[in-house]
Amino acid sequence: MNNQTRQQVALAVHAVADKKGEDLAILEMDRNSGAFTDYFVVCTGTNPRQIQAISDEVERQLSQSGLRPNSIEGYNQAEWVLLDYVDFVVHVFSERSRKFYDLERLWKSASRVAPADLVRKRAARKLAKKAATVRASKSRARSNGSRTTRKKKH
Repeated sequence: MNNQTRQQVALAVHAVADKKGEDLAILEMDRNSGAFTDYFVVCTGTNPRQIQAISDEVERQLSQSGLRPNSIEGYNQAEWVLLDYVDFVVHVFSERSRKFYDLERLWKSASRVAPADLVRKRAARKLAKKAATVRASKSRARSNGSRTTRKKKH
């Protein structure tokens, strides 16, 4: 899954936390499962107003970074609000609806991801990329050094 999607999911998770969403789960969908998206962000709100507030905050924070949902479902009923961002989907449930639909069981082939893992994998990739750049520049420096040595001998 690409780095930009991970950053967007991390932003959605942050928005959920800002509005005190409960029982947060981040599911990285298995490519072989037939899933239509890369991630599910699932959380629970304690009442309809909080469910709407969580949804509003996710939408607000992501729109500030230039990302708007492809669709929003269930906002007025506030039992299960679904915000579809194509590469990931945010599900904000009432406790009763979350137990009834049980997405974690339905998509049990998905990997659970901790919020910190979204950042760690990005940081690990940056470190790996930086290390590769350093190795490449050292290799170029060595090969350039041997060329200049040869030139001086001739």
